[in-house]
Amino acid sequence: MTTSIKTRVLDRIDLAILDVLQKNGRISNVNLAKAVNLSPSPCLDRVKKLESEGYIEGYTARLNPMKLGQHLVAHIEITLKSSTESVFDTFKEHILALPNVVSCDMVAGGFDYLLKIRVQDMRQYREVLGQVVEIPGVGTNHTYMVIEHIKSDMGVEVLNL
Repeated sequence: MTTSIKTRVLDRIDLAILDVLQKNGRISNVNLAKAVNLSPSPCLDRVKKLESEGYIEGYTARLNPMKLGQHLVAHIEITLKSSTESVFDTFKEHILALPNVVSCDMVAGGFDYLLKIRVQDMRQYREVLGQVVEIPGVGTNHTYMVIEHIKSDMGVEVLNL
């Protein structure tokens, strides 16, 4: 998926479409049109335009990780041994290949990357951590186990743009 730079000002209808779709990506076009006070045909045209311009990157389903046996979540701070493009590229390549790493952000501050991993148990956590620390260029790491999840990322606030 490619991301394009915002090239036009979205009107209130476009923003309303984005807001509704973000909350329910399975809504029918007819119901979406009703929700944003449009007829179905122009609503569908707007959705297609928002998709083609990169405002809508795709549609997914939220799965219940507990029901799928992914009981533990950990955040891992990673500090690299050096800050070169080749080390960054190597780290990125390896992280993208690890399915238990569900999120990875390069950050500014006291460390280089913040990973979020989801695993079945401590045995699998140790296995994933072992894979991460074996990536060439990884220096130090610190793990924080999640005790209770309070809030999920539910998307981008669009109606107040």
